[in-house]
Amino acid sequence: MAKSDLLRQLPAVHEVVKEISLEMNGKPEKEITRAVQEAVGYWRNNILSGSNTIDLNADLQKLIKETARKKLVSSYNQIRTVINASGVVIHTNLGRSRLSEKAVERMTQTAQMYSNLEYNLEKGKRGSRHDLTEELIKRVTGAEAAIVVNNNAAAVYLVLKALAKNKEVIVSRGELVEIGGSFRVSSIMEESGAILKEVGTTNKTHLADYEKAINENTGMFLKVHTSNFKIIGFTKGVSSSELMRLKKATPHVIMYEDLGSGALYPFQKGGIGEEPLISSVIKDGIDLVSFSGDKLLGGPQAGIIAGKKKYIDILKMHQLARVLRVDKFTIAALNETLTAYLNEDFLSIPTVRDILKTSDEIKIKVYTLMRKIEDEPHLSMNILEEFSQVGGGTMPDVQLPTYCLALKHEKGAAYLAKHFRDHEVPIIVRIKDDEVLLDLRTVTDDEEKILIEAINSVTA
Repeated sequence: MAKSDLLRQLPAVHEVVKEISLEMNGKPEKEITRAVQEAVGYWRNNILSGSNTIDLNADLQKLIKETARKKLVSSYNQIRTVINASGVVIHTNLGRSRLSEKAVERMTQTAQMYSNLEYNLEKGKRGSRHDLTEELIKRVTGAEAAIVVNNNAAAVYLVLKALAKNKEVIVSRGELVEIGGSFRVSSIMEESGAILKEVGTTNKTHLADYEKAINENTGMFLKVHTSNFKIIGFTKGVSSSELMRLKKATPHVIMYEDLGSGALYPFQKGGIGEEPLISSVIKDGIDLVSFSGDKLLGGPQAGIIAGKKKYIDILKMHQLARVLRVDKFTIAALNETLTAYLNEDFLSIPTVRDILKTSDEIKIKVYTLMRKIEDEPHLSMNILEEFSQVGGGTMPDVQLPTYCLALKHEKGAAYLAKHFRDHEVPIIVRIKDDEVLLDLRTVTDDEEKILIEAINSVTA
């Protein structure tokens, strides 16, 4: 077949766009049109160049559709905003904690203008980015000093590398946890050059186990707060306050606790979990404590190390401090989050606000949502009493009472869940008993409008 004949077989762009639009409901037409235009251009060039990749009997419209689909699917591999209707507040797969409005505003201002990132305005000369956040952390935790790095795993690594290299670090076997992505405390310790000294058993560790393990090469007691799992039954552990009493007899040994999440809001007082307040741990006299910025704190991704000034000063001077340092956007967002805690403006922090929402509040939101949904014969709905999760490897045994809008479709829950994921703003749901559950604990008022639009666009 001649090139001219093949070129005449190229379909009109609008015809292919119409077909793909029906298949990819919710995908913007402009995006589909662009993908089809690129696909048509790709195959036109192949024809003109005499490429042997073209079968003379091939269905060009089908080839173009397949090429356009691949281009559209690849666009999903970019970071996109989604609606979290799963009810998991700190959703690791969805970016963990959402930032407060003030934190976002401060990040935007910092991006648009120059800042005093490393400039001391009072002295008129070079300053340190550590100073911008340290004072706030000191005030909110009661610590003598602090340093911020890019995540809590980095915080653990820096502490071990700078303060315990070639020294024994005593850890309870029950605390040798694995965090997300198969990163293990034992592996981080090995990379840092510290020597792991395990004591006790998986379910029971006594103070005497620590005492027996101490020798002239002991450099640190490491407590790892097991935020992401809970052992129940025949168990015994040693608290950091108990270890502090043991430390008095061994002042050369550093007492360090990795809290993982770390709370600045007293969730325990509201009967939510058993996460210790960071300020309480610091008050016990611990040397160092580290925790994440984007979990219970509700800020940006960061690893915060707080404690005794003599140790923090060593960390600041270590070469890794520059490797692991945070950027200006993280500092801007973290400072606004910490300021909210100082001002006791807790409900301005989405993570805290969502965890504290009552089931009655959520129930009202679900009923309001239902009234705005059109009746469809292929879609049934009802309200279910359910439980939300805190998430983020935090408070694994805590269930937050909630109400969910349960949707059932004649084609099944998987079909319905995909419909929501394929929406212009993807919506992440959870499935239970072949129903899609929408938990409004983690959905904002503005997002509810998109949710209604997505539900009303469900087809048979």
